[in-house]
Amino acid sequence: MSQLYTTKVTAVGGRNGTVRSDDGNLDLTLAMPKELGGKGNATNPEQLFAAGYAACFENAVIHVTHGQPDKVRDDDIEVVGEVGLLPNDQGGFHLAVTLHVEIAGVEPAKAEEIVAAAHAVCPYSNAVRGNIDVALNVSTR
Repeated sequence: MSQLYTTKVTAVGGRNGTVRSDDGNLDLTLAMPKELGGKGNATNPEQLFAAGYAACFENAVIHVTHGQPDKVRDDDIEVVGEVGLLPNDQGGFHLAVTLHVEIAGVEPAKAEEIVAAAHAVCPYSNAVRGNIDVALNVSTR
């Protein structure tokens, strides 16, 4: 199967370095968070992962409602991605994710159904399934 999209980002210097995409649209300085003993004056990999997952998941919500009576528009949904870094039993680390999903204009039960369907098709959800605990908090307005 052919890929729909490919991107390339180069990291130099680890958590206190830089990341830059091959097209130059992403060009950021990284810093270790203060909570991990760093300066905390720049973004970090967990923030970038949270941003990517939240944006992708929001689009998955829009995608699964396309053509349905309860179609969700861009402005009807807000996804807050929360990524935690935790120690594991082998002396390393693992991630935990919480997605706070708020959808306007639908009943709570329908919002839960939409979010479950989005979780099944979102590329980030599919990539981390079985590897990272993902909690979904759904609300409506």
